[in-house]
Amino acid sequence: MKKKLILYTLVAALGGLLFGFDTAVINGAIPFFSDYFGLTDAMKGWAVSSALIGCIAGALVIGWPGDKYGRRATLKVLALLFLISAIGSGMAHSLTEFVIYRLIGGIAVGGASVLSPMYISEIAPAKYRGRLTITFQLAIVVGILTAFFSDYLLINTGVNNWRWMFISEALPSLAFLILLFTVSKSPRWLIKNGEIEKARL
Repeated sequence: MKKKLILYTLVAALGGLLFGFDTAVINGAIPFFSDYFGLTDAMKGWAVSSALIGCIAGALVIGWPGDKYGRRATLKVLALLFLISAIGSGMAHSLTEFVIYRLIGGIAVGGASVLSPMYISEIAPAKYRGRLTITFQLAIVVGILTAFFSDYLLINTGVNNWRWMFISEALPSLAFLILLFTVSKSPRWLIKNGEIEKARL
């Protein structure tokens, strides 16, 4: 198996890691941002579940830009949304701001859940496709574990601990964005768009 193929797979799988991180990081932050915003149980439920609405929307609409602009280009946009959501959620000063940024993160999660495994499956030769695509699922679990560990490390950092919990997601988001510039476009997408010679590279 070529090193380049493994590298491209691991980069795309970061979308899964951010999927897991984004959905799990809120667990450690709930009691702290709930106190900060003075949330009732109903408002707390809305704050926590708002990302799921974005997730549904992201999964539903990501197919069109993924087909039109390519998997790699669209993943770059999703990486940027992860980054914006991480910093915005951590710096929010009202529940409305917080929910907006969590919705943005949810869109990124939904989009990555479609495009990251799609990209991996399209770059992988048939005999390796199953074992490479499963790295996305593994990355989700690693992301959840990383989020819990991050929350644990940051829980005693003061009254703004919940802010740092969300902002910590900016590191893998930025890494994902930067590393996407090192991978090639999906050969299947290139063939679909008539770029046969580029797909051979």
